[in-house]
Amino acid sequence: MKTGKFLFCVMAVAAVALLLRMPVTAAAQDDPPGRVARINLVQGNVSFQPSGGGDNDWVAAELNRPVTIGDRVWADSDGRVEMHVGSTAIRMDHGTGISFLNLSDEVVQLQLSAGSIYVHVRRLDSDDAFEVDTPNLAFSLLQPGIYRIDVDADNNVTVVTVREGQGEVTGGGRSWNIISDQQATFIGTDSLNYNLEDADSLPQSEFDNWSFSRDGREDRVASVQYVSPDTTGYEDLDEYGSWDTVGGYGAMWFPAVVAAGWAPYRFGHWVFIAPWGWTWVDSAPWGFAPFHYGRWASVGGRWGWAPGPVVAGVRCVYAPALVAWIGGGPGFGVSVAFGVSGGVAWFPLGPREVFSPWYHVSDDYVLRVNVTNTFVERSTVLSFYHSPDARNVSYVNQRVGGAVTVVDHDTFVGGRSVDRNSVRVSQHDIANAAVYRGGPVVQPEHDSVVGDVRASNRRPPAAVENRTVVAKRVPPSPSYVRQENNGGNRGGNEGANRGGGQPYNGNGGNNSNGERGGSNSSEGPYNPPRGGNNNAGGNNNPSPSGNADNNPNGGRGRNANAGGNNNPPPAGNGGNNPNGQGGNNRGQGNNSPPSNQQSGGNSNPNPGSQPNVRPTPPVHQPTPQEQQTDTNRQQEWQDKHQQAHGNPPPANPPPPKNSTNNGNSQGSHGGDSHDKPPHR
Repeated sequence: MKTGKFLFCVMAVAAVALLLRMPVTAAAQDDPPGRVARINLVQGNVSFQPSGGGDNDWVAAELNRPVTIGDRVWADSDGRVEMHVGSTAIRMDHGTGISFLNLSDEVVQLQLSAGSIYVHVRRLDSDDAFEVDTPNLAFSLLQPGIYRIDVDADNNVTVVTVREGQGEVTGGGRSWNIISDQQATFIGTDSLNYNLEDADSLPQSEFDNWSFSRDGREDRVASVQYVSPDTTGYEDLDEYGSWDTVGGYGAMWFPAVVAAGWAPYRFGHWVFIAPWGWTWVDSAPWGFAPFHYGRWASVGGRWGWAPGPVVAGVRCVYAPALVAWIGGGPGFGVSVAFGVSGGVAWFPLGPREVFSPWYHVSDDYVLRVNVTNTFVERSTVLSFYHSPDARNVSYVNQRVGGAVTVVDHDTFVGGRSVDRNSVRVSQHDIANAAVYRGGPVVQPEHDSVVGDVRASNRRPPAAVENRTVVAKRVPPSPSYVRQENNGGNRGGNEGANRGGGQPYNGNGGNNSNGERGGSNSSEGPYNPPRGGNNNAGGNNNPSPSGNADNNPNGGRGRNANAGGNNNPPPAGNGGNNPNGQGGNNRGQGNNSPPSNQQSGGNSNPNPGSQPNVRPTPPVHQPTPQEQQTDTNRQQEWQDKHQQAHGNPPPANPPPPKNSTNNGNSQGSHGGDSHDKPPHR
């Protein structure tokens, strides 16, 4: 028996490696990203503005909030933040503002408007890109390493420090390679002047020392032996739990201390984050990796987390919540006194059980999000996903006492604490309730996007919020715009192949021209149509504010009549939009629905489609005078470096070279501690 299970695991790992190295289909190119950033440490006053919120929706940053395209983070004068994207750490110092211009499977692109960030990249594949855009330059990180970028926009100054690694600065019509132990200070806008210093010879700031200390903590994490290093949040598992080998499941992680009545996905709250939709935010300091990757199982009365297979060079795929939803079965809704608003119930998926996304995805995505997070066969995943009925499927955790969590409608959509508002339901009703694979049939509201988090008056100054940065790469529109143009989510009467479902907003379901979607026209404070007419934006579907939304050119904004009617948004902000091109209106609308950003149907807009972004000037060949200046700067730096270290550096910067670190716990430095700055 044990031999059979071992062989199954070996075959599953091999299948994962083969599957995830296959070419991506055209349909998969519209899938949600396979990774997000996580806020994992907050010190002092730190504010957050979700991309789907209005201009005034700055709230206190909360731990474990997934961060994606368009989200903004501000560390006030006493604030500091640490975020992770997989094994990459991004740290923000006091008075720093950033936004994610792009966060896809291949690209991380940050807008740094003010302040200082420290970036430790432990893995960078050959097809990966990491770019930091500032008011006067774009900096591309070309190798795993340690980088710091400082912006003094009032004086048009950006300082780039490469402690280890290599990067490229683009701006002012020029580009420069910056190598290890170099600190380059660039001054100007349309043209840039610069100087070079030996980075290790300069005094270290308190922010540097804090970052080195945080790096040292991550270097000692043992959990990376059991999980993929791209599992965002793994760095907190050592401190709050332990690993054990369990028959039938393999290595499992068990939290050390949990509250009475604890169950996975109970202590936290739900938010609505496009393009995934309903997303779990856990309240535990370790509560990210075990709720967005892997599976949960009850072992001897204890809950344990089983990560997915670890395959070299293969990233595990982030999921908003790995749960199954209960509802729609006879008896369950009647026996629970929810009142007229109804309720929502769910439980954690167990090992080898198939996760069925409730948002618009391709078959490729369904395979990837499952086989990278649990040991399951490809044929099992696709057979389950395309089965019209889930009622004959047996879920192990549905019958575990206390595993199912139930809340009323207002708690769910309002982003309120689940554990303080959960409803007790008899185990008999739970065990016999139907599992609904289309996701909760509830409509998001403004608080669904922002969350039940206190508002913050610590927001960046207007000059920082409105500051323009230059970008080498073309950033996409925020992901929630793309979601609205994709023709619907999985809950919307997905055509004959999936049987009769319910649309995203709970009404309609007429789906004559698209597999997923439907004609959604319910009233409500937040009801973006997910039209099925070949992803055309839902022709003739009235918007929540009552304004027409006919959009022959393929676009549809959120509460902001993008498209063919030339109607302004409800609050009058933004311009007319006859051709489906983005209007970039983040103004405040009536009742402040999740966004008043006006946008068209193009998912790959031209530069400037995101607010305050312009392309870097074209790079020209350096003049003889510029070449001589570069030579002089490099020679000056070499002299300083040799004086400080006693060994000559390379005479010329090496050519750009991407490399991959497959993620042992020592990072890219062979185990050196970062309690003090590394030297070469």
